[in-house]
Amino acid sequence: MKVIVIGGGIGGLTLAQGLRGTGVEVEVHERDSAPGARWEGYRIHINPAGARSLQTALPPDLFDTFVATSGRGGDFGFLTEQLAELVVIEESIMYPGRAAGPGEDHYAVDRATLRRLLLAGLDEVRFGAEFVRYEHTDDGRVAAIFADGHRTVGDLLVGADGASSRVRKQYLPQATPVDAEVVGIAHKVFMDGDTDHIPPRLRTGMNAIVANGPVGLFASAYVPPAGALAELEAAVGTAPDVSDRPYVLCALLADPAALPDDVTSLDSDAIRVAVDVLISHWHPALRRLLAESEPAARSARRFTASPALPPWTPTNVTLLGDAAHTMPPIGGLGGNAAMRDAVLLTQQLGAAQDGRRPLLDAVATYEEGMREHGYAAVAEALAGRKQLIGGNAIGTAAARAFFRLCQAVPPLRRRSFGEWAAPTKPLSWERRQTPVTQLT
Repeated sequence: MKVIVIGGGIGGLTLAQGLRGTGVEVEVHERDSAPGARWEGYRIHINPAGARSLQTALPPDLFDTFVATSGRGGDFGFLTEQLAELVVIEESIMYPGRAAGPGEDHYAVDRATLRRLLLAGLDEVRFGAEFVRYEHTDDGRVAAIFADGHRTVGDLLVGADGASSRVRKQYLPQATPVDAEVVGIAHKVFMDGDTDHIPPRLRTGMNAIVANGPVGLFASAYVPPAGALAELEAAVGTAPDVSDRPYVLCALLADPAALPDDVTSLDSDAIRVAVDVLISHWHPALRRLLAESEPAARSARRFTASPALPPWTPTNVTLLGDAAHTMPPIGGLGGNAAMRDAVLLTQQLGAAQDGRRPLLDAVATYEEGMREHGYAAVAEALAGRKQLIGGNAIGTAAARAFFRLCQAVPPLRRRSFGEWAAPTKPLSWERRQTPVTQLT
């Protein structure tokens, strides 16, 4: 069996790593000209579902390197826009299974670091490959056609090419993502120098500013362990595009109506001005934090979300990650869902490769599971959007009162936030999965 993967992001590379251990031939086609050819983005949260997927898909030495180069996920704090602390949720409450081992823990990792790890050992990645379309061959296989005229034929085509997926546009045009009614403005604040201007609570873990009005802030600290870059380069070779500088990711989330219509096309300085106007009533330390963030890393994006579709007839074309279930990055669920997809598809394709089931049956089982957990993640991200920026003054006051009560009453805090881990708990197919390194 030969699998063609369009897209060399987190999901597509996790799939390729998994398939390496099953005997399935895999090719990854990525339009970037080379690793590090473009800016990779910001720190992401790997929850237990993502960690479990990486432990399953990666060779043990690479998973150990992932753990050695990742920062702690940390506790989760809720604060007001005046920096009054409402409640801090401990890691042990959010993720009670983390004591079971590194595959059930949660981590903070830089995207560039993670992508370098996922590329390690993969000789089947073709860079500079811009996918144009696919077509079915006379013998029932599928051919991918690229902008440079290159053509490759396989038994299955997997669209792992993100929210603007060209594979999805051709295969499932009815799955086009719709406006999620939220704009995200990302900021990066480095912490390897003077950190006096960074509020102490925001220097650790994850935090949310619960504000009055149509805007909120999510902040998360990325503090890699000492020697993280050396650990990475010992495993994958030189990585000049990777940095181990600690920083705080600050993601301002707002109702689009509260910002200029052209905010996503503004330059960094104009975005800074628009943000400062929007949060002019916030604590001066928060205003300074965002105003003095790294200019080159400041960007605005309007997010979309995939509609939940009824089942479609499976073919030898399928989708993975954001191509299938685009969502706002609220809660850090997208990348984790993509890795979960990759492991489920690896499991099913391994069964098809071994002759235990027909290919289309394997694809059907994968797509059923992918829709179930993927659409649930989309719904959870949209619910988070409403909680962070959709409340009125009365709702915000009620939420703050509840958070303060939870801080004062530990049993209520444990009971109220213990369910946060529910979406990351092992699904039935994950409880019986075998690491791919043991499949051969």
